[in-house]
Amino acid sequence: MSQTPWVRVPAAAPDAAIAAAAAAHQAELTKPAGSLGRLEDIAIRLAGLQRRARPTVDRVWISIFAADHGVAAGGVSAFPQAVTAQMVANMAAGGAAISVLARAIGAPLELVNLGTVVPVPEHPAVRHAVIGPGTADFTRQPAMSDAELAIALNEGAAAVERALADGAELFIGGEMGIGNTTAAAAVACALLHAPPRTLAGPGTGLNAAGVARKAAVIEQALALHRNRLDDPVGVLACVGGFEIAALAGAYVACAQRGLPVLVDGFIASAAALAAMRLCAGAQDWFLLAHCSAEPGHAPIRDALGGGALLDLGMRLGEASGAVTAVPLLRLACALHAGMATFAEAGVAGGA
Repeated sequence: MSQTPWVRVPAAAPDAAIAAAAAAHQAELTKPAGSLGRLEDIAIRLAGLQRRARPTVDRVWISIFAADHGVAAGGVSAFPQAVTAQMVANMAAGGAAISVLARAIGAPLELVNLGTVVPVPEHPAVRHAVIGPGTADFTRQPAMSDAELAIALNEGAAAVERALADGAELFIGGEMGIGNTTAAAAVACALLHAPPRTLAGPGTGLNAAGVARKAAVIEQALALHRNRLDDPVGVLACVGGFEIAALAGAYVACAQRGLPVLVDGFIASAAALAAMRLCAGAQDWFLLAHCSAEPGHAPIRDALGGGALLDLGMRLGEASGAVTAVPLLRLACALHAGMATFAEAGVAGGA
């Protein structure tokens, strides 16, 4: 813990006065009060987070953290670990779902390689910040050392600094790593004190027997590391992943620096849960993008405050659900800034 004291610094506070002013402005727009539903809430909340009466999300930053997992040796994924590096290369070449989505919303996409079993090819879009060739098998030993965890957390914070330097108004974090739904489920089980059978899901396409095996692997790991699971740092070190820890570090840094976060699905939400436990007030900066089809996502969402924006049956990861929700945020901001007030339009019925 002494290696990363910054993660315990409380989050910045949203501007309640500006949020209240934004709510008052919504009440003056030419529509029945509340008729735009959650679009109104989004604009009001973003106003308070961005500390400006007319929020915008024109500049979005996307960081994808990639890493492999030693626990994959237990047969917890339908795909081999070589796929992690292959998919990072596919993202860099523009062929992955997140690549297409990032282009569609006009957002930069950076890929941060934290360590894979098969080396990731050199590419201008890939930042190599290799901690090791993936984590250790957490059914036998901690997934990472405290020093490795500190590096991963710091890499997440470094991505946020790059986002801020680019003028980002919204941060989106994503992940790639075969076996990482197992690690995310283990992290969430430890933080929520939930039985593995309730949070383990199909991930990349496991059948019922595969899900049962995944739950058993998680149960074994939680029993092995039970003496260190009373603190989120111990949880991340013992059963996390490099990319999950980096996401947690990024979310903490965003909350401390006042940058709103659009949280993706199951794995990203597990990282957000860890960030919330590390940094007081961090959850105020999280907007939940979508309801993952992973069955374990619902209790994590509840712990984060609930209220996801979309429910499209997605479970791809790699920030795809979060980027899909960006146009919704942009429309909410456009309505907030562009609609006429009753007074401006000469329409009766305003407050």
